[in-house]
Amino acid sequence: MAEVHVIGQLLKAVDFDEPHLYCKWSLQSGNAWRLVQGEVQGQTHVSSHRLQNSSDFAQPIDIHLSTAALQGWPRLLVEVYAVNVLQQCWPVGYGFAHLPARPGAHRLEINTWRIAPSTWWQSIKEKFGGGGAALHKTDLLYSGVERYKLQTRSSGKIIVELNLIFRKFEEYGVEFK
Repeated sequence: MAEVHVIGQLLKAVDFDEPHLYCKWSLQSGNAWRLVQGEVQGQTHVSSHRLQNSSDFAQPIDIHLSTAALQGWPRLLVEVYAVNVLQQCWPVGYGFAHLPARPGAHRLEINTWRIAPSTWWQSIKEKFGGGGAALHKTDLLYSGVERYKLQTRSSGKIIVELNLIFRKFEEYGVEFK
């Protein structure tokens, strides 16, 4: 079977309005993909930005996958949450990116979005740290079937640095140029 090694880090969150952030991440792929070693989901620590508009995470990612088909190429899903002084959490960004289909070093900028408040009360609650609306099903992140119904607005970016190592793809007739 062909293999993909994903080694890198969830580096930081930039351009978010909220000062205290953490990020949940997961790597999702199709049915032909199998986890050989590592964790396909995780969560960063809470990071605060004071002087810069950037929250540093440096969350390591080390995943070894195998596959018999290219269908269902892996994608990295991120959910960014804010935390207030009362330890209340609410989502401030959702996003995803497909892993690059080329071996080597890559820097991904995952643009995120959040659900826009639909009422005056939700706007006030979001503005003063009470939280925003959340997704109940994370498949809405990458599936456009129901996502078109959501009213959203742009949020910040998640910066990810990855090194990808591909093995045995030549045996299946896949060439990388």
